[in-house]
Amino acid sequence: MRHPDVGEVPRSPTEIDMADQIPSPSCSILLIGGSLRANSVNTAVLQTARTLIPANAEAGIYAGLSGLPHFNPDLDRDPLLQAVGRLRAELRRADAVLFSTPEYAGSLPGSFKNLLDWTIGGVDGSLYRVPVGWVNPAAHGRAKGAYDALHTVLTMAGADIWPPACIAAPVPRDAIGADGLIADAAITDVIRGAVKALVDRIAERRRESKAL
Repeated sequence: MRHPDVGEVPRSPTEIDMADQIPSPSCSILLIGGSLRANSVNTAVLQTARTLIPANAEAGIYAGLSGLPHFNPDLDRDPLLQAVGRLRAELRRADAVLFSTPEYAGSLPGSFKNLLDWTIGGVDGSLYRVPVGWVNPAAHGRAKGAYDALHTVLTMAGADIWPPACIAAPVPRDAIGADGLIADAAITDVIRGAVKALVDRIAERRRESKAL
């Protein structure tokens, strides 16, 4: 029987039982936004998505968009620039990625397209074969150019685009609370569905790998 270390407070049997029953996260989802605007609707979508992650999963929001250098193939080699290395490290840790981006001039914002350029090529920390989805919070019929472009880029990257996790969930500005989260239950249910679809896809891919 293990004795408590010096200074360690022994746990009661109840505490031990409760700790054993808390499941450790079985998968991780990286949330990436395409907007640099403070308090953007896309940020609200991703912050809300993080609160809707199932108990068996975890999620984090990528916060380095503004610090990425312009993509340059000559710089895509070791030692990587620090900001690029951090992006790829977060992608390596992620089992799936959920995006949300605004549209700019009929397509993707330049800073977001720049991020995507750093994830292409089958390199370690790329989007190759990673399950991906997105939430389009624009009004019905809006931002089509951006998400068509996103689909094209993710296809070229070899990502595993999972249709059940690619959804439109229009978010009016007044649906966002003072805490930066979406308060409308109907909208959050749709976002929850996209998150669950990615978690299910991760589980399905793992079953497929075991069957090989």
